[in-house]
Amino acid sequence: MDKTNGMQVFISHAHSDAGLARQLSQQLETQGFQVFDPAVELLPGDNWHLETGKALEASNAMVVLISPEAARSQSVQGEIQYALGSERFKGRLIPVEVEPTQDFPWILRRLRWIKIESDLAEAGQRLARILQAIREPDLHAGAH
Repeated sequence: MDKTNGMQVFISHAHSDAGLARQLSQQLETQGFQVFDPAVELLPGDNWHLETGKALEASNAMVVLISPEAARSQSVQGEIQYALGSERFKGRLIPVEVEPTQDFPWILRRLRWIKIESDLAEAGQRLARILQAIREPDLHAGAH
């Protein structure tokens, strides 16, 4: 069985949430998802804006870690705005609440959320199930 399912997921997060983002990335990768985490994939000297744009174009879904720090991050806010304005991310933007905050685009309240309370493994499993459900229509569309 092929270990990858062909779905690339972009994880948007504040620098302070990088450890949590890496743990979620690892969980998703074990489920066969290809994960792009700018903090891991990009190196000093890389053109971060260009490479992030390429990764967003190549991604099939976005997971955004919501925290007070993410709400203040211009990069995270820009990535959210990109996803909200892109048809490719319609129904494929998944907010994951790391720490409660009210300072994020109001439209995110209308989306399906995952809250990380105490069990990161359970949150990762829920996230993988949601991403798998998102991926299913793509599989059926490709079969016709």
